[in-house]
Amino acid sequence: MPESWVNLAESLGADLHLELTGPGSRRAVLIRALRDAVRSGRLAPGTRLPPYRSLAADLGIARNTVADAYAELVAEGWLSARQGSGTHVARGHLPDGDRGSTEPPTPARAPAHRVPASRPTHNLLQGQPNAASFPRTAWLAAARRALTAAPHDAFGPGDPRGRPELRRALADYLARTRGVRTDPERIVICSGFAHALRLLLPAVLPGPLAVEGYGLPFHRRLLATAGISTHPLELDERGADTEQLTHLDGIGAALLTPAHQFPTGVPLHPDRRAAAVNWARATGSYLLEDDYDGEFRYDRKPVGALQGLDPERVLYLGSVSKSLSPAVRLGWMVLPAGLVDAVLEAKGEREAWAGVTDQLTLAEFLTHGAYDRHIRRMRQRYRRRRDQLIDAVTTHAPHLTVTGISAGLHAVLQLPDGTAASDEHTALRAARWQGLALDGLSDYRHPATTTPPRHGLVVGYATPTDSAYSGALEALCRALPPHASA
Repeated sequence: MPESWVNLAESLGADLHLELTGPGSRRAVLIRALRDAVRSGRLAPGTRLPPYRSLAADLGIARNTVADAYAELVAEGWLSARQGSGTHVARGHLPDGDRGSTEPPTPARAPAHRVPASRPTHNLLQGQPNAASFPRTAWLAAARRALTAAPHDAFGPGDPRGRPELRRALADYLARTRGVRTDPERIVICSGFAHALRLLLPAVLPGPLAVEGYGLPFHRRLLATAGISTHPLELDERGADTEQLTHLDGIGAALLTPAHQFPTGVPLHPDRRAAAVNWARATGSYLLEDDYDGEFRYDRKPVGALQGLDPERVLYLGSVSKSLSPAVRLGWMVLPAGLVDAVLEAKGEREAWAGVTDQLTLAEFLTHGAYDRHIRRMRQRYRRRRDQLIDAVTTHAPHLTVTGISAGLHAVLQLPDGTAASDEHTALRAARWQGLALDGLSDYRHPATTTPPRHGLVVGYATPTDSAYSGALEALCRALPPHASA
């Protein structure tokens, strides 16, 4: 005898009232009804939804219809799901553009495949250090010493270059650890890498600009907003093909990540480093070196900075966003002598300068060795995490390739050759279903690059806490395609 609706309701979960009205398939009507219930506030954030079987019985529709509707709303950010915990209304904000709206959201609001606005269970996005590891005690001690010893003029108008204490400390540190050749008068303090780009382009270095074939979309958008066109250099296992620079007309500068190409993870080959410097010398152009995680090489000592080959042709750009925290808004530009005045003019009024107290604290942190100790500690932790990631992928999805050198805060899990873009999308969708915040490699590809696209997952292994990392890896393994054709 078939189970009655009452028996199903008693055994499978709470009631949920939905009116399935209006045009469209049963799946589309159900999705619309659930969105409306969340948007109106009738389903509060965190509310647990009935299991598929229960809601399907309540509404008189197929279980697969309910499962597909839940999956679609998880992907859009309306719901969240975690194996063993059921499906809930997502906590936090509604998907962008849906606050107070009566129209369903359109998928084009967010960058392709980016995780929705709802807070994921596991954050494996690249570019974020482990926030729990910020050295609070050592930073506080450095701040106390720095403020106690600071001269009175530190709290006056100041120098647009930045505090001399920090510039001296950086000159010593970068020379010792990265082979940078400079003096404090050629260092200008800024708020981070993006701030440096805004200061340099186009006021100091007019475009067009050569960039690597894969890189941060945010940087391309920033440059486009400034009216700077970009031309991609193709990438292979030796890094960016800098020999292409000689065939690009009108290029005044090239932006490179030579220590650890972002995001593919390969270092720039010595021959191509030399080719880039020779091009800059021959044409009077400049190289912008983004040394975004140059300290985090795990297999051996990092190769020195490109800037050391020619300080008058290479602008060295760095920050503490990966080594310490993006909340400490400090970065630096090591400039050719002839560009310092132009950068200071572009920097303008004092409101755009970095905060003095953080500058003094970082100077103290560098000078007394606390920064070195923190880097060594984090280098060990991140290497262990990368090794754990490789072990997990090797065990659960050996057909995937972890690309690049042992370095940095992320790794790329490249799908097999011949994989279609739809397979990357499917893997990202599975990741969302497991509560993972994760990016696809395709999002980083320059739209004008001509080499065949690569497909894969960009996994940031630095962000989760130590206690949460094993759970994040387990969720990732559940999301990985089980075989090469998946």
